[in-house]
Amino acid sequence: MIKKTPKGQPSTAEPILQELAQEHELPRLIMEHRTLSKLKSTYTDKLPEMIQKTGRIHTSYHQAITATGRLSSTDPNLQNIPIRSTEGRRIRQAFVAPKGYKLVAADYSQVELRIMAHLSQDPGLLDAFTKDADVHKATAAEVFDVSLEDVTTEQRRRAKAINFGLIYGMSAFGLAKQLGIGRPEAGKYIKRYFERYPGVQQYMENTRESAKEKGYVETIYGRRLYLPDIKAKNAMMRQAAERTAINAPMQGSAADIIKRAMINMHDWLAETDLDVKMIMQVHDELIFEVAEKDLDAAQKKIVDIMQNSSQIDVPLLVEAGVGGNWDEAH
Repeated sequence: MIKKTPKGQPSTAEPILQELAQEHELPRLIMEHRTLSKLKSTYTDKLPEMIQKTGRIHTSYHQAITATGRLSSTDPNLQNIPIRSTEGRRIRQAFVAPKGYKLVAADYSQVELRIMAHLSQDPGLLDAFTKDADVHKATAAEVFDVSLEDVTTEQRRRAKAINFGLIYGMSAFGLAKQLGIGRPEAGKYIKRYFERYPGVQQYMENTRESAKEKGYVETIYGRRLYLPDIKAKNAMMRQAAERTAINAPMQGSAADIIKRAMINMHDWLAETDLDVKMIMQVHDELIFEVAEKDLDAAQKKIVDIMQNSSQIDVPLLVEAGVGGNWDEAH
């Protein structure tokens, strides 16, 4: 028994089941059932009931709900359809373009890591992005002390977990859990990462100190994100606020970057003769409905606007895909 509820019953919380599923079949099936029933109740049962007079579904976007300034989406929420699972992808396949049109999905590649390079001014990270290197591979080469050519798939996977984990303030314990390795080994990876990318560690320390002093952090564009718990007596609340202090400038700056792109996109859409509509925003991704005859010109312009609406010290890279449905376009 790993954990019990307050009433003494065995816990079936997600993290507990994940741990048990590594050795037992039943917890894996319970998790699978939960995932499928959530997809069914939230999407496959609900979406057909939400079709409007236009014959389409129209989500609502909210500007002032999230702490970081990202748009949030409701009725239906289109921002949390799983993309990594086959079942989630099948729901995305239901979002189709009309006859004669295609969907174009354009998203910022590794935008938060690029913002981290800009904010930390770490020479190693700046160099990797400026040279358009595979940043996870470059990190793996540094952390595992091997040449770029010798980086294995497993080493790249671990480096990716480190790169993304650290920008969310992940501890050695959290990384160990995610990678399924011992805590000392995870601690060693993080230590070596900071030795190779000292600017990142410096940025994190400075940000924590500044947040404690001011009570807020800022995005690249100076938008403030307040942290009321940064001086909390409760250690868990304080540590959560410290993790937010590190990630909020990145997630907040990513929100600023895509909103600036959307404003510029709106201006272009108002004057262009191309048959193109912006129909969805999902975090770092914009989705468009484009007439097949205008695909090439529209795709080029979309990428150009997104890449050049904001300037940071490394290139912003936008990848665009095209398809008859949302899944194909991603």
